[in-house]
Amino acid sequence: MPGITPSTNTSGSRLHLLTVVSPRKGAGCSPTGIVGRHLARQLSAAGDRVRVLAESDQLHDWPAGTEVVEGSISRPPLEYAEAFDGVESVFLAGAVPETVGEVLDTARTAGVRRIVVLSSHGPEYEVAYPPETWFWLAVEQAVERSGMDWTHIRPSAVMGAVFEGTYPATGADWADTIKAEGVVREAFADGGHYPFIHEDDLAAVAAAALRTGDHAGRILEAVGLPISTRARVASIARAVGRDITAVETTPGESRETWRGRGWPDDGIDVTLYALQEYRDQLAELTQWTLDQRPSVHEIIGRRPRSFDAWAREHAHRFR
Repeated sequence: MPGITPSTNTSGSRLHLLTVVSPRKGAGCSPTGIVGRHLARQLSAAGDRVRVLAESDQLHDWPAGTEVVEGSISRPPLEYAEAFDGVESVFLAGAVPETVGEVLDTARTAGVRRIVVLSSHGPEYEVAYPPETWFWLAVEQAVERSGMDWTHIRPSAVMGAVFEGTYPATGADWADTIKAEGVVREAFADGGHYPFIHEDDLAAVAAAALRTGDHAGRILEAVGLPISTRARVASIARAVGRDITAVETTPGESRETWRGRGWPDDGIDVTLYALQEYRDQLAELTQWTLDQRPSVHEIIGRRPRSFDAWAREHAHRFR
């Protein structure tokens, strides 16, 4: 099959296709590369086969045995249609409204049975606006109309997004300023909070949806509890064994910092809004997270990983 690095696993196990795109800084864009690699490892460990459709900068560092196809899920599927051959389920990450209909037609024709969408917390807001302005809701509705089983995953921010350079902007420059100065400068540093989920936990939610029909026709809120900016800084400080000073800046100062790192205004706006909203409505938003069913804990069968654990895993990147 042209463009495919064959798997060494030739068993009759089920085959999943994961789609991966280059990092995107738009509001709600999760790190498809980081999550995809965790998901590939989990599926392979469960005895399943994994094929990845990845953009050119995401072709490397996949687990042994992963089949890799170069292509972009954001483009029409004619150039990569054979990537769907023999696939049972698709982890649809990075799809765009302009081409998602063609992608789904190709998947259905190839015999795909299940689509699991890596979505965002956006559809519930987009529904109030004209359909021509929709992004996440357009993708979700196209999948729902496809005739295949579907599950939508709407995650909170992913801890590892800070390294892949995807949403949210908070923490985007921390590795640089911590290494150079032992300082974090950010808006709402004194009271801001943000909800985060460990990328391995998000991958485990996706694996559960891909491997069983238990979550078909459902929206899974893969949300972690809100964490204060100062608590995140303290976790990293403990992990690196070094004092780190958190300095509160104005929203305008953080905006200029993030713009300088390539962040679009929509991603900056949502980041600042969330930091403030979680500060001002912490109890209510924490309770909303606790009330979600099924919870991440229930879906993956273990307690979600903490930011402390994540910081220890990545301490070398802050030293």
